Amino acid sequence: MKVLIINGSPRVGGNTTVAVNELVKTFDTEGVETEVVQIGNKAIRGCIGCYSCAEKKKCVFDDEVNELAPKFEAADGLIVASPVYYASPNGTVLSFLDRLFMSCKFDKSMKVGAGVAVARRGGLSATYDALNKYFGISGMPIASSQYWNSVHGTALGEAQQDGEGLQTMRTLARNMTFLMKSIALGKEKFGLPEKEPWQPTNFIR
Repeated sequence: MKVLIINGSPRVGGNTTVAVNELVKTFDTEGVETEVVQIGNKAIRGCIGCYSCAEKKKCVFDDEVNELAPKFEAADGLIVASPVYYASPNGTVLSFLDRLFMSCKFDKSMKVGAGVAVARRGGLSATYDALNKYFGISGMPIASSQYWNSVHGTALGEAQQDGEGLQTMRTLARNMTFLMKSIALGKEKFGLPEKEPWQPTNFIR
């Protein structure tokens, strides 16, 4: 089992890193391989809706999105951790996810996804919801925990004091491990669910 973890914070070693490190430690005890990539400090532009990826099978902008696409394809699960900016994931995270999910044309069905939000106080659940929408539209089961996947902290390293938040991260990693292993067994025994041809319906004709 392998999980790709995206750290969307621009601050190296900040509170989002505290949350991610708790996940990594728990995955290690569960025998799950992890790779953490920090993209919050990168210059990642947004999607321009050119649809070139439909033909090229990769984004027209050759940056971390194309670099991480094969790692996403090879992983059994994807976690995206973001600091909260105005009750939402930060702009870099949203630009990265828009382009990654649009340009990656491989079947994402039954890869497990999880969003993690980190903030001083508010906007955590809204950020958590926004992150989960990328998984929900892609046929990816969403891993849950004992609470919404969130950790509180303001000053550098302050998230270490959020005992409940860190426990939520550990529970998330254990639940995600169980879900990934269960899906692997289900695929082996039953295969993937049948897929119908896509039937797009526009409301303006």
